[in-house]
Amino acid sequence: MPVKTTLRENVSIALQSIAGNRLRTSLTALIIAIGIMALVGILTAIEGIKQYTSDAFSRLGANSFTIQNRGSGINFGNGGHRKFYPAIRYDQAQRFKTLYKLPALVSINLDISGTAIVKYNSQKTNPNVTVTGTNENYLQTNGYKLALGRNFSDQELEYGENVVIIGDEIKSKLFKNEDPINKSIFVGSNKFRVIGVFESKGSSAGFNGGDRLCVIPILKAKQIAPSSNPSFGVTVMVGSGAQLDACVGEATSLFRNIRGLNVAVPDNFEIVRSDSIQQKLGEQMAYMTMAGFGIGIITLIGAAIGLMNIMLVSVTERTREIGVRKAIGATPAVIRKQFLIEAIVICLIGGVGGMVLGMLAGNLIAIQISGKFVVPWFWLLSAVALCTMIGLLSGFYPAKKAARLDPVEALRYE
Repeated sequence: MPVKTTLRENVSIALQSIAGNRLRTSLTALIIAIGIMALVGILTAIEGIKQYTSDAFSRLGANSFTIQNRGSGINFGNGGHRKFYPAIRYDQAQRFKTLYKLPALVSINLDISGTAIVKYNSQKTNPNVTVTGTNENYLQTNGYKLALGRNFSDQELEYGENVVIIGDEIKSKLFKNEDPINKSIFVGSNKFRVIGVFESKGSSAGFNGGDRLCVIPILKAKQIAPSSNPSFGVTVMVGSGAQLDACVGEATSLFRNIRGLNVAVPDNFEIVRSDSIQQKLGEQMAYMTMAGFGIGIITLIGAAIGLMNIMLVSVTERTREIGVRKAIGATPAVIRKQFLIEAIVICLIGGVGGMVLGMLAGNLIAIQISGKFVVPWFWLLSAVALCTMIGLLSGFYPAKKAARLDPVEALRYE
């Protein structure tokens, strides 16, 4: 198999040349490694964050939507503020829950505060606790699980009793090693009995507000709401993504009837789908991926120029060697192939180091900001192909120059 023999010999010659110029080769491979590390590192970090956010949305319930009285986007024609519609009253939200007949879980929510202080005896939290009123379906529609205690009972919801389910961070802050169940705490100026503790959600992209949460019955929230005309939110969670469009359509029609809107009047409420939020986040991740790819490519262009320069120096230093090879029968094609393979080998050595360093750096960044450890096989294989292409492009001109050398003039070269 003469082709394989020639390839093996050329690789052997390339390795001998690399071994004879270790410092120069090491510096060249390092330049390639830095470029590949930048490319693979950034893309690995983005991939880890992307997988984490996908898992987070699936746990939250990607098959859900929320009816609210404010727009989800910025309205630049209104001074940069979101558009607000008339408040959704409690009776409207409750009527929707009663009349909505499609198979789904419906929770009614009312945000009371995001800066509440929770106290137990002499212990108290920072003023960063979120207080929300809701019903029995809040856990499922918002992706929570209970670590201790129980959910609200029908009686507690019906009469708006002073009971509360607290987040894991509040438990750790106030109760240390003490069992919080049936203990009395103050949420702001109101006294509540703890009936449950949420499992920790951990941090999400640097935020862990999900563990600084107090959930109370919706009627109690209505009683202590700071506004005399609060707006309630309605979250609907369906069984699967295939049902989501139909459920959103049915919810829109039903809520228009509840709000008394005729056909000619546009919606005066907003329906926000959880998968639309995920889609917007995915678009941002795509832009980040393109930016990371661009940064890596710019670094690799510099590495390719450095490699070409090194290969030209190598051709000049080995002019006599090239003359000897031609004198004993090496064709220009053999000489060209030899230098191309040498450039590719140097690129692959640097590329392997860059891929390992890039994967480690990328995963370290992703884990620090709550991402997941991933092995980005697509980008690793792409990096190998990219190294080979850089080797070919950077080595083409030096290889062509070496192949064109006159053997007699080459042998005379001092």
